[in-house]
Amino acid sequence: MAKETKHKLWREETIATESIYQGTFLSMQVDTVSLADGRTVSREIVKHPGAAAVIALLDGKLIVVDQFRKAIDKFQIEIPAGKLDANEDPIVAAGRELEEETGYRAKNLTLINSFYTSPGFSNQKTYLYFTDDVERGVQSLDDDEEIVVEAITIEQADAYIAEGRISDAKTIVAVYAWKQYLLSGKL
Repeated sequence: MAKETKHKLWREETIATESIYQGTFLSMQVDTVSLADGRTVSREIVKHPGAAAVIALLDGKLIVVDQFRKAIDKFQIEIPAGKLDANEDPIVAAGRELEEETGYRAKNLTLINSFYTSPGFSNQKTYLYFTDDVERGVQSLDDDEEIVVEAITIEQADAYIAEGRISDAKTIVAVYAWKQYLLSGKL
């Protein structure tokens, strides 16, 4: 028998929205919302167009990129990923980002799942794809990107997580999905 909750679920209703910042692809707003007890509170929200990421295997190894991330002020090993362009299908973005960042092209992509990165303050949704069928393409980095591409084993991925060289959610989720794939053949 399900345990009853002691509170009613309440959808916060937006009373007002104040735009704080509008960047090239991110925006920030402060919403004033009403709570179930009648109080009003502020919610700071970052709006993001969404992202696509790829678990790409090459000869049984995970293709990753190593790059400096200013927001955390360190180098980070990550799976290839990037933001969705306006009205872009996530599978198109996933293929584009894989090739642009790594120089590998996916012959096929399978959606594993999608997830919200930090729903407490952002609407960013990331679509996670899988391929184990890649071919050489053309790397096409943005003029401000410096990326090192490598293919790592599952043991290296575990070590990078333990060392903190892999510490972003999408890549950790990807490593666990890869382990599931290695154990069961399923994603």
